[in-house]
Amino acid sequence: MKENSQIDKKSLRTLTKRNPNWDELAKDCVCFANAYGGRLLFGIEDESDAPVSEQKIPVEIIPKLVKNIQGRTLNVSIIPKIIEHENGGEYLELLVQRTASTVACTSKGRYYIRVEDDCKPVLPDELTRLITDKSAFVWELHNYLKVPKNEYDEEKVRNFVNDIKKSSRVSAFVKEKSVEELLEYYFFTDDKYLTNLGVLWVGKRQHRAKLLYSPCVQYIKYNESEEKVNKLVWDDFSMNPKEMIQDIWEKVSDWREGIEISDGLFRKNIANYDEVVVRELLANAFVYRPYTIKGDIFINIFPDRLEVRS
Repeated sequence: MKENSQIDKKSLRTLTKRNPNWDELAKDCVCFANAYGGRLLFGIEDESDAPVSEQKIPVEIIPKLVKNIQGRTLNVSIIPKIIEHENGGEYLELLVQRTASTVACTSKGRYYIRVEDDCKPVLPDELTRLITDKSAFVWELHNYLKVPKNEYDEEKVRNFVNDIKKSSRVSAFVKEKSVEELLEYYFFTDDKYLTNLGVLWVGKRQHRAKLLYSPCVQYIKYNESEEKVNKLVWDDFSMNPKEMIQDIWEKVSDWREGIEISDGLFRKNIANYDEVVVRELLANAFVYRPYTIKGDIFINIFPDRLEVRS
């Protein structure tokens, strides 16, 4: 059991010492509430997976904890529970529920959100976006297909893990995680099942085809009279978004068309379409596409312009 975006382990001394830092605990609860919810586990040390076998949780801690958290936060819902581990030891789990339509804050009017395994303040220019996102349906985290989390496409998982290991943008902390931990860390799995995001990215073709609504792409080329002269379609659900972007780049010959100009004694080819720009357009089309309604992504190429519609 490792700390992540939804689990934070704390020593029991955090609550039993003479002057607990209630303000810091209130901030942790606000962080979880504004993200995806989470659990504070009191009685399990950072480097441990279980409480010590002789540990018992004093019952009187619970009302004291609830009173201090509720008195220092707004729009935060918590559920405390004493859990007995299989080794006989006890720890206190404080479940912090996600705020579905409101934004949580401390009683001092400060806003925080959980990012990976850290608590970050919400800056003023980010607050509006956070409020807007609260009412949104988080399609990615649902698992209505109930695909067991071990029924993924092994090749896609292998490619995903390799990309993570090679990326310069991923911290060493993340790269050290096991395959199962990476899938959970990036919200590909939830409890026993693959999430919608997991099915879309590392799931098998038959599961992706049943996903409402897995993206399809149509490439259409028009002439000067805006008549269709070529069409390609990606609708067999065999690829995830990253693979589709690569396949679109390789199969659409228009990307490599360009003009030849003089460069001193030599000639230089300049492509009509910059690869970085095209990939960014396609990535945005996949990211911002509404996944709760049916609709294809269209790549329309005209003699004088390129349109990507999602």
